[in-house]
Amino acid sequence: MEHVQAAARYARIELTPFQLSTMKRYGEWLETEGYRAGGIGPHELSRLQRRHLADSLLFAGPIDDSREVWDLGTGVGLPGVPLAIASPKTRFVLVDRSARRIDLLRRVIRILDLQNCEAVHGEINEIQGPVETIVARASLPPDRMLATARRLGVESGRVVIGGSWTQRPAYPGWETIEIPEDVLDQTVWLLIMRRE
Repeated sequence: MEHVQAAARYARIELTPFQLSTMKRYGEWLETEGYRAGGIGPHELSRLQRRHLADSLLFAGPIDDSREVWDLGTGVGLPGVPLAIASPKTRFVLVDRSARRIDLLRRVIRILDLQNCEAVHGEINEIQGPVETIVARASLPPDRMLATARRLGVESGRVVIGGSWTQRPAYPGWETIEIPEDVLDQTVWLLIMRRE
């Protein structure tokens, strides 16, 4: 769990041994049931800890004082499940349009006993606000996510998105945060909705 701990340190989170154990169990679930169900591709297994678990924790810094966080387009719970493990006092609502993935998520939420986490089946454009905070990994392009956040009444600066960018992204309405290479063995970026 070296990369997970490095990402947690970067995000200024202190993970307890129990939280690290829960994170490991979630990773094992992704490698087995999550993989067999198509939630993780075969090329992702070798970089599961770094690219998925650790990367998810990077979202924690910008949302650390949120009471409720919605993970839009969560898939098999990324970044929502790692964030819920790391922030047990925050409520997480994980939304995906795939009923099959939501069924998987509900199962892993039960397995991990995440009392602060709920999986919801639905389309992003059908969600009704207000929503305090949004996180997402490559579920909508930044311009559409900005419009969605505004429609949902999200406070300025309460949206954090990640993507698979190969170079520094720059989009109107977003602040780009660079995560140094030494955290995940490669440079990654997060976009944070610019405060108005």
